[in-house]
Amino acid sequence: APPSAAAPALEQYRYFRALSLDLEGRLPTREELAELESPGFDLDAWIERHLDGPGYVERLTRIYMDVLRLELGPVGLFTPSETTLRRAQVLGPDGKPLHVYYRHNQRRLLPVIDGEFCFSEAESGLRVASFAAVTGTPRPISQRLLDERTTVVRPFWLYRDYLSVVPTQRYGAGWKDPDSAYVPLPQLLFEPDGTTPTVEVRVCKEEAQTADVGRIYASDIPPLPRGAPLPAGRARPPMPEDRHAKAHRGEPISCRSALASVMSVDCGCGIGLEHCLPGDSSGRDPRAFSLPAHLPLGIEAPIGAAPHTISGWHKFWWSQEAIHFMKHVFGADRDFREILTGRYTFINGPLAQFYRSSAPAACCSLHKSFGMREDEAPLFLPGAVPPVVAPHDVSDWTFIPDRGPRAAGIITTPVFLAKYASRRARAAALYSAFLCKSFMAEHADLPPSDEPDLMVRPGCSSCHARLEPLAAYFTRVEETTWTYLPASRFPIENPVCKLNAEGKTGHSCQRFYDPAFSSRERGVLRGAYASPDNAERGPAGVAADLTRMPEFASCAVERVTESFLGRPLRDEDEALLRALRERFVSRGYRMRSLVEAIVRSPAYARASNQRPALERAGGGAR
Repeated sequence: APPSAAAPALEQYRYFRALSLDLEGRLPTREELAELESPGFDLDAWIERHLDGPGYVERLTRIYMDVLRLELGPVGLFTPSETTLRRAQVLGPDGKPLHVYYRHNQRRLLPVIDGEFCFSEAESGLRVASFAAVTGTPRPISQRLLDERTTVVRPFWLYRDYLSVVPTQRYGAGWKDPDSAYVPLPQLLFEPDGTTPTVEVRVCKEEAQTADVGRIYASDIPPLPRGAPLPAGRARPPMPEDRHAKAHRGEPISCRSALASVMSVDCGCGIGLEHCLPGDSSGRDPRAFSLPAHLPLGIEAPIGAAPHTISGWHKFWWSQEAIHFMKHVFGADRDFREILTGRYTFINGPLAQFYRSSAPAACCSLHKSFGMREDEAPLFLPGAVPPVVAPHDVSDWTFIPDRGPRAAGIITTPVFLAKYASRRARAAALYSAFLCKSFMAEHADLPPSDEPDLMVRPGCSSCHARLEPLAAYFTRVEETTWTYLPASRFPIENPVCKLNAEGKTGHSCQRFYDPAFSSRERGVLRGAYASPDNAERGPAGVAADLTRMPEFASCAVERVTESFLGRPLRDEDEALLRALRERFVSRGYRMRSLVEAIVRSPAYARASNQRPALERAGGGAR
């Protein structure tokens, strides 16, 4: 039937369709169109109502996830040896295969297996090399030896109540409050025959220990001479004894430090192995859990599932943390500046496990030469993680009001620091995403130069005069990780790391101090040369400075307006942008008032009334 005289005009239908797509994330339903056509329909009230809905929040979150490109692909591994349980399949006393979990480089008192799998090749018939497939012909291991070297554990990935004295709530029927998003791979749930459910797992005894603090250990075994054959039974040379370990033998060391498994025989994976992640093989990045293959509507509505490696597991939840953080900023209509300055975040079980265990395990190796054995000043204080959040709680998200004094919005999240691994990459990402600027050279010529200071080197200075001071804010956040280098251990100018007669620094110094800007009197911390003040202020300093710049508000307005208009901004939009910026700033940098003004603007109505190219060309529905 033809529309009634009171029916909305075609332009109104198109406007309503655009509003529905932008604020609800979908086309309007028949019922909603009927509501539009009904007498007395209040479009203003409809807009107000949907500016508080999940579609609106998802829309803004996607804008900034895309701007920052915070989803991490398959490139890059994160499988710390200290928190990764690999496994090998051996033969038990009855000749049946069984799995034994172990850590790479785990210190053990018995020299033949120190730093290796807890059964030698002579004992198991298997050669378990680093990050490689297990080779050899298995032979049965006696019950006595099996019990001597391993212990049985009911781990967190199998038991909901793994902290109990005798856990009983096994994954599946015994799981009292099943979490449909938590899906261990079948390889972790069944014995090697593929049909017998795994009730408990065999773990090398050192890995099963539960202490929080261990003692530094050194074996005093001399290093293997160059070209000498391997000691009988070993798959590789004996563990090298560290000078630091010898000098500090018997001193306490945190079992969460990266040094713990290679400097102590007392540190394991904790109760229920909660500080480690299990893998299905002995490979470099073993598989562990299934995760959604696609998340068009978020984790609550996934499409498909696929097995993921331990690296994939970590990276997936890092991205989800960023999404939850942004959704809070937009959903609660917080001051948009908090996207860089907010100290709060949201975590679930995998992230709680990461911040308690895996994040600290990124530190410390050469740091010990500067007296730093563990992450002393983390960006996310492990104590901020509630102890009741278990590693398998993937769907319940907990609000963390304060990560610690060094936290700075999205800047100090692992997904940002992993995506942008260098100081300059981190600075350039912020410059582009939040100031809408890019680093473009004024001249393409690069004349030869030995000048190490890129801020003055010909051909480089036009970009690096701005980039280097911005990158200096990340001086104390290690490249490729999130470890913070405290001033008490790593002063900006350090006489210990001065240049020698050959113009070089010591091996440990080279990683942290830049020879190009050091002298015979002192070494200079890498990245600090451009602005020692920015280096000391850190990520929180760059967040404060960026959000005070007038370009910050202008950039936010431009990005959101361009996205909602669905086209590049033009000169004719200048008046609109000025009005929107004034509104945005005067309303306390709240996105809801900005988006409301955009969707009510004539420019938005005109953009929504554009006919598709196919229709203009004479094809498609009319």
